[in-house]
Amino acid sequence: MFPTKILRATRVAPVAALIALGGLSSAPVILAQEARAEGPASVADLAERLAGAVVNISTSRSTDGGASGRVPLPKLPEGSPLQEFFDDFFQDEPEQEQGPRQAQSLGSGFVIDAEEGIVVTNNHVISGADEIVVNFTDGGKLDAELLGVDTKTDLAVLKIDPSKRKLQDVPFGDSDKMRIGDWVMAIGNPFGLGGTVTVGIVSARNREIGSGPYDDFIQTDAAINRGNSGGPLFNMDGEVIGINTAIISPTGGSIGIGFSIPSALAIKVVDQLREFGETRRGWLGVRIQEVTDEIAESLGMGKAMGAMVSGVIEGGPVDDGSIQPGDVIVEFDGKAVDNVRELPRIVAESPVGKEVDVVVVRKGEEETVRVTLGRLEDGEKLASAETKTDTPAGESEAVSSAAVLGMHMATLDDQLREQFEITADVSGVVITKVDEGSPASTKGVAAGDVIVEIAQATVSTPKEALDRLEELKGQGRRNALLMLASKNGELRFVTLRMD
Repeated sequence: MFPTKILRATRVAPVAALIALGGLSSAPVILAQEARAEGPASVADLAERLAGAVVNISTSRSTDGGASGRVPLPKLPEGSPLQEFFDDFFQDEPEQEQGPRQAQSLGSGFVIDAEEGIVVTNNHVISGADEIVVNFTDGGKLDAELLGVDTKTDLAVLKIDPSKRKLQDVPFGDSDKMRIGDWVMAIGNPFGLGGTVTVGIVSARNREIGSGPYDDFIQTDAAINRGNSGGPLFNMDGEVIGINTAIISPTGGSIGIGFSIPSALAIKVVDQLREFGETRRGWLGVRIQEVTDEIAESLGMGKAMGAMVSGVIEGGPVDDGSIQPGDVIVEFDGKAVDNVRELPRIVAESPVGKEVDVVVVRKGEEETVRVTLGRLEDGEKLASAETKTDTPAGESEAVSSAAVLGMHMATLDDQLREQFEITADVSGVVITKVDEGSPASTKGVAAGDVIVEIAQATVSTPKEALDRLEELKGQGRRNALLMLASKNGELRFVTLRMD
């Protein structure tokens, strides 16, 4: 159990003493006391108006009951005095039949379209369910049909029969308008206690918690517990600006750190699941990495921003050379790309087949290229299907070598390909050894990595690599940007200090 730190309230000086000192007049003291007695404004009317649209989601699924449904006998040491007791207790226990058992779970959701019977919840609430039931606050319940799920944003859309009961729905609001400190209200089904209302504020925005590629959560201190998942987070106008989905807690209960999927992200996903039963996201077909301060300096950029292209998917939308490894994407379809996290979300929210302008920094100069987006779901299949060919072994003559910045380099030939298992489509200068504690080792460079480019200039021999580094030093550069390929051809960029 974690200790609780209690902060003692500051003692308030007696009113009479303050008046005697001339610090207060009596009238303001009376008004302050009255204000404290009234407390904050009630949200009862708002909660009453919204509660009917919030539902509980119960699911069941069949699980393997094992060889026997019976509880196994405790194993006691031989000769234990308790053995007789356990024998008497369990010997008459009837053997249960084999077969599947039902596992149940509870979550929350809310109706967004009363005429169509559309309910939104979290994917993890209904994942693997054989049966989904929507429960209402008045005790009624309806079976639900699953229209579609999106695992990347943890959203699911259900449909119930609106002809069987009158439904109440709630609208989506604009989460982009929410500010840190704005009041919010959560309604849900924590620990199976349906219709629970909690109030708090927006504690933070744009939170990344490592749950998926499009993390952009609203953080709130409104109490969210197990069972609240899939429930709505309302603004004070009664609009859904978030879908409660996760908490951080060492105990399993609320500690005031909850996360909601913002409505700006959820609306587009929900619309696609309703229309298609699946998502249809835009796809650029590139691998990207963060632009660090060192990378920005090596490229002559004023500050670290954008997303650096570390690779292009073969057969993807930009496999025609319009975007190249080493490019830094700083703007996409008129939207600035401030960091590497933003680009996947911006691209995914773009329509499949749309032509967009992409602004890239290439060799220190900005260029605008026009590309037609593919579909992410098709691109994932294409990327997973990429195969690498085996490298034939062969004899070679002695190779030239060099050492710099802790890297021992050699010309890549058949012998070294075989030694480091480097595929045939990788070319450059192979690193045969990295000195411990050197600039290269601190950046994760390892033997078997291949230097493809230095400062966006290709190199194929150790001498070319050394010449390029000397050239950069002559320009006053303190960092060298290296494009490295793994033995399987996956590209990444690292910067090494040259001073």
